Amino acid sequence: RTVEMRLKIIGSAAGGGFPQWNCNYRLSRAARAGQEGVSRRTQSSLAVSDNGRDWVLFNASPDVREQIAQTPELQPAADAPLRSTPIRAVVLTNADVDHIAGLLSLREREPLAIYASARVLAVLEANPIFNVLDRAIVPRRTLPLGGEVEILDAKGRSTSIYVESFIVPGKVALYLEDASRPDADYGSEAGDTIAVRISNGNGGGSAFYVPGCARIDHDLLARLDGAACLLFDGTVYTDDEMIVTGVGQKTGARMGHLAMSGPNGSIAALAETRIGRRVFVHINNTNPVLDERSREHAAVRAAGWEIAHDGMEIAL
Repeated sequence: RTVEMRLKIIGSAAGGGFPQWNCNYRLSRAARAGQEGVSRRTQSSLAVSDNGRDWVLFNASPDVREQIAQTPELQPAADAPLRSTPIRAVVLTNADVDHIAGLLSLREREPLAIYASARVLAVLEANPIFNVLDRAIVPRRTLPLGGEVEILDAKGRSTSIYVESFIVPGKVALYLEDASRPDADYGSEAGDTIAVRISNGNGGGSAFYVPGCARIDHDLLARLDGAACLLFDGTVYTDDEMIVTGVGQKTGARMGHLAMSGPNGSIAALAETRIGRRVFVHINNTNPVLDERSREHAAVRAAGWEIAHDGMEIAL
C-alpha cells in the first residue's frame, strides 16, 4: 500500500526572514506595507510526515515558535498530555544560525531526536548553550553521509520517514569564519553543508531538500535525475544581487549559494534534468522573485519552477 507523504514548507526565506528586521530595501518595505503579491516569509524550514501525526523538521529556524503557531499539525493535539509535541525529530542540513538557533526554542524537556552530520554535531558540542537540550531527553545522532537511514524519535520509535544525506558544495557557517583571513575561500565539501533525499519507504515518490548549495556538479545532477520533487536553494536571483541593491558586499557564491539565473545558475544547470516538481526555497529578502508581479518571478515560473511560500504543502 502506498502511503502519501506530506511536506509542509513552514519557512521559505533565507536567514533574517522577509522582511528582515533591519532591512529597508524596497522589497522589505513592500512586505511591511502589505503590498499585494509580496508575502511575508519566515526563515528556512521544512516539516515532513507520512501519517499526519508524527512530524520531522528539517532545520530549526529562529522562527520555529512562530512557525508552530502557524501550523496546527505541529501543535499539541487536543487530547494530548499537558506537555507534548508531534515533532519527533529535527534533521540539520548545516550549522548556520538560521538553521540551528530554533533548537533553543525547543528546550522545554520534550523528547525529540537531533540528526546531523558529524561536522554539524561538533558545532553543537562546542557551544554549551545547546546543553539546555538535555541529552537524556533529546539525543543527538550522527547522520551518515551516504546510505539511507530511518529517522527515529527520541525513544527509538519509527517515524516512517527515511533520509539519505549527501554532501553538496557549500561553506562553513558565517560565525565559524576566521575574521583575520578576509580573502580566504570558506568553501567546504566535507559535510558542513548537506542535502537530503526524503522518502517514507512505502513506495511513494521521494523529495530532495537542498536549501544551501554553492555549485551543481555532475554527482548532484545524477542524483536528481528522475526525482519526483526538488526543493532547492533560491537565495539570490543574480550572483551580485546584494552588491547591486546596496545592502551587502558579498556575492551569492561567497555566501555559499548558487544564483537562480544566468548561464551558470541553477535554472540553466537543471534545465535538462528530469524532475517532477521543482521549487525554490531559502529566498533572500533582496531576491526580486519575492514580488509576484516582477519579470524575474515570471521568468522563474516560465522555466518550470515554483517559488516557495510559508504554508505551501506538497503531497508525494
